[in-house]
Amino acid sequence: MRRLRRPFISFLSLCALVVAGAALAPAAEGDKIKVLIIDGQNNHDWRSTTPVMKQILEKSGRFTVDVATTPSKPALPPEPKDATDAELAKYKEALAKYADDYAKFKKDPGTFNPDLTKYHVILSNYNGAAWPEAVNKSLETNLSEGKIALVIVHAANNSFGNWQEYNKMIGMGWRGNTGGDRLFFDDQGTPMKIEKGKGDGAGHRAGGNWPVIVRDSEHPITKGMPRQWMHASDELYDNMRGPIENVKVLATAYSTGTKVHEPMIWTVSYGKGRVFHTPMGHDVNAMRCVGFATTLLRGTEWAATGKVTLPIPENFPGPDKVSSLPK
Repeated sequence: MRRLRRPFISFLSLCALVVAGAALAPAAEGDKIKVLIIDGQNNHDWRSTTPVMKQILEKSGRFTVDVATTPSKPALPPEPKDATDAELAKYKEALAKYADDYAKFKKDPGTFNPDLTKYHVILSNYNGAAWPEAVNKSLETNLSEGKIALVIVHAANNSFGNWQEYNKMIGMGWRGNTGGDRLFFDDQGTPMKIEKGKGDGAGHRAGGNWPVIVRDSEHPITKGMPRQWMHASDELYDNMRGPIENVKVLATAYSTGTKVHEPMIWTVSYGKGRVFHTPMGHDVNAMRCVGFATTLLRGTEWAATGKVTLPIPENFPGPDKVSSLPK
């Protein structure tokens, strides 16, 4: 483990996501920012969380949002408990249908080829099977050229562990301890690094309501936020792993599981592109936190434009009390 020098820690900027071909012109101040949310596979409830993020973004008046949903593998039927003979027979029929549907899905999972160049920002709410190579290359090329931006929310950083360029885009994510270095902050606010292969892999060893501590109060995303604010009940990701190149940590949260301050808001520079990344946002309740919603809005705007015009709302949470959006 070694202490990082502060000049070196000014790594994570934001990544821009784009596809080959003529890309949309960068969003100017006052223009509507076009966002594409990608979902369809996730170990989290994307069917509930995507509409919440779409509503948060569109209600601000700054964004228009489309959704691209990947083909999904069939869901395994739940095994009944204390089933009658008739119920057990139905379950066996459902299992047989699942096996048949899954075999068909593996043989032909369908096509997924959204035109990323139609958007300023790609927001990933996805954790599942690999995308087609053409989509991957489009993202790599257009993001690195600064034509579009990338936003990563929660379990989206679990995906694509074997995609080297994606690991660079997100900076660090849910990986085993061989998946890259680990970054955290000590009680004095000093960034520390643990090398690949040492220590634990990623997890969420703490949860509930927890305070977010702003580490960079001058960055456009976090400027004007209280030094500390309370986030609504959420998984607190820890031991994030990755190449940690061009990463700038804007805020952390203290994990009672790891006993250190874990990165919670950061940016990544990927070529000329900007990436905004937060592991917050496990479910609808966490996303309705005014702190999360504000972070998502300002992070997405910054990713698209490099600036932030959206204000900190008056009901932004303070250090001791959660503030949530109305249901």
